Amino acid sequence: MAPATGTGKESASARVLGSATAGVLELFTFHPVDTIAKRLMTNKEKARDMGTLNKVIFRDAANAGTLQKYMSLFPGIGFAFGYKVLQRVYKFGGQPSVNDYLNTNHKSLFVSAFGEKGYKPWMQATAGSLVGIGEIVLLPLDVLKIIMQTNPAAMQGKSIVGEFFGKGVFNLYKGAGWTAARNAPGSFALFGGNAAVKEYVFGLKDYRKATFFQNFCGSIGGSVASLIVSAPFDVVKTRIQMVATTGSSVSGFRVVRDMVAKEGFGSFFKGLVPKILVVGPKLVFSFTIAQQAIPFFSKLLGDDVETTKVAA
Repeated sequence: MAPATGTGKESASARVLGSATAGVLELFTFHPVDTIAKRLMTNKEKARDMGTLNKVIFRDAANAGTLQKYMSLFPGIGFAFGYKVLQRVYKFGGQPSVNDYLNTNHKSLFVSAFGEKGYKPWMQATAGSLVGIGEIVLLPLDVLKIIMQTNPAAMQGKSIVGEFFGKGVFNLYKGAGWTAARNAPGSFALFGGNAAVKEYVFGLKDYRKATFFQNFCGSIGGSVASLIVSAPFDVVKTRIQMVATTGSSVSGFRVVRDMVAKEGFGSFFKGLVPKILVVGPKLVFSFTIAQQAIPFFSKLLGDDVETTKVAA
């Protein structure tokens, strides 16, 4: 037999198409849930009854009909579309490329640290963490989406172009440090947890060959770990961004100090329950779809992802 042929890698086109598909499907399925989570995280008052909670979630549509309430959960859909699709393409399409780079150039470092049988999840996690840090490039779109979800009045009379390139551009990057601090461990846990489930629960050696069920289980493990680890950073980042919409500025440490003094340590996990129960499935959904769609598009495009043997 001649040596095996095949790169064992999906093309960049397949990764972009697969992750973009996941982003689009996620957006139209879960944007209302994301709006609810953001409104709960930015709320500083205790929801003592259902009436108060109703006002926090639906704002001006609190007393409207069911359809109007539902439609009130779609503010900022334009920004959300740009952010979510780009984010998923960057994260789910970029992490495999970074992992390929680490595997090609630094595999020995991971093998020496974690052993031949255990290095893959750690490499996947590291690649995810590096990609997560770079995600702050997309922060302006995230900020504009959050503003439209939580305080749309702040955008009245303002030009979108002006917000990006005018005096507001610095405000759009408020909380960048805390975003990176959230994304580094969050993405580490997401991709590391996903790989750990496939490696240690299912015994997979080639993660690309995972079944839908295996991808689904891996996504659950990674998503829950990621949400728990990143929750405190996410709350602080969101509050910094909200202060920035008023033209003011506040340091992350000031936010942390005020939260501890006025709301207690539990405030760092505000919105965690709906995130795990509802937003968590959003991440599980998109991560699973991306892992299924990338190989699908790879085969559709005729990529050489399977290693085959040629007769001598």
